[in-house]
Amino acid sequence: MEHVIAWAAFAGAWLLVAGPLYQGALELHEQDVDREGLEASKSRVEPPEMPSPWWWLLPPVFYLLWRQRSREYRRAVFDQLTPEQKEQFSSFVNKALGWFTVSLGASLLAAEQTWGITERYEWPVWLFWLLFIVMGGLSVLNTALRMSRDITRPRP
Repeated sequence: MEHVIAWAAFAGAWLLVAGPLYQGALELHEQDVDREGLEASKSRVEPPEMPSPWWWLLPPVFYLLWRQRSREYRRAVFDQLTPEQKEQFSSFVNKALGWFTVSLGASLLAAEQTWGITERYEWPVWLFWLLFIVMGGLSVLNTALRMSRDITRPRP
């Protein structure tokens, strides 16, 4: 019976990863966002130039320069949005971060259950990583396949 419980906990933990990923994707897909308006606002702002390739000699400086330019670009695009578009964007990002946090927490629980399975059967550590990657991939694949099927249906 201990083996059944261990495998049930393993499966349950990974369902806790797959479920929020799918639910989050559904809710984000159904969210009313003026995507065309956001793209139009984005097209009115000049994208940032890459820092000089010479900065690759000092990768941290290159990263900081790129990060600063990207932040300025995002701020300029955000300033182009209407108040309604800003609210839609903020709502979308907050909802995405919320579901991502739930899935990340579930992934940590799933890692613990996966480790428990590999320890119980005295499997090598590389098998833990393989199981973890495969199960994570299956969770993402489940969401992708279900969403691709759901996208063919019209949004409410």
